[in-house]
Amino acid sequence: MARLRKRKRGTGRGRGVRWLSHYSSGQSILIVGDGDFSFSLALAAAFGTGRNIVATSLDSYEALSRKYIKAQSNLMRLKRMHATVLHGIDANTMKGHTDLKMRLFDRIVFNFSHAGFSGRECEMHVIRSHRELVRGFFGNARELLQPYGEIHISNKTGHPYDRWDIEQLASESSLAMIDIVSFQKQDYPGYNPKRGSGAKPNKPFPLGDCSTYKFIAKHNDAQEERACCSYICQDTYVSPYFDYASGLAALGAGNGGHLAY
Repeated sequence: MARLRKRKRGTGRGRGVRWLSHYSSGQSILIVGDGDFSFSLALAAAFGTGRNIVATSLDSYEALSRKYIKAQSNLMRLKRMHATVLHGIDANTMKGHTDLKMRLFDRIVFNFSHAGFSGRECEMHVIRSHRELVRGFFGNARELLQPYGEIHISNKTGHPYDRWDIEQLASESSLAMIDIVSFQKQDYPGYNPKRGSGAKPNKPFPLGDCSTYKFIAKHNDAQEERACCSYICQDTYVSPYFDYASGLAALGAGNGGHLAY
């Protein structure tokens, strides 16, 4: 069952904030490489609005329409819910895009990034391609993140996916991992991961065991302390990583196709 819950904003005005899993209608959310846009639509449907969502694809609208049976209907629903939809957004260059470069987000989400099918997934050149995509994403997402926002990347686990070494790639962009949680597709009603490439791009992609990795920007000790106080003083959301903020403070001291399966 999807973890959908409501909370009150900390403004005292009693305005409801809707939640779905890790995400809420009170967060500004950038979704990168969303395949047929079914993940973005799952969030918007749960929130009752898409006003806080920027949903993107590398593909053009025309390419999406050819690839995915439900892409057009998903996009129409998102636009009716006032979500911002952008096409031609490259995860490796998005920080300079006209519609993004002046914005910052509370959550930046990239589900099941993939650099295309150029061989078997266990082959080293394929692994390198995936790593370069993820490395570029982190470097760009870091520049679009609110000071205490989070970057979430979901990926399959086990061999050969563990060889992507996602935590190390994030560290290269001064990001610190704060949590790893199991990714459950059923938590996002209507989300349909797709292959996205090859002869049958609309074919569902079996996820198997997979996780969501959560990262924040590394800060110095004083910044971490201010961040902790800032979050605790808000009723809307207290991030679980403040349970071990002191550990994070120590951390802070010291292109192929982008397919969202």
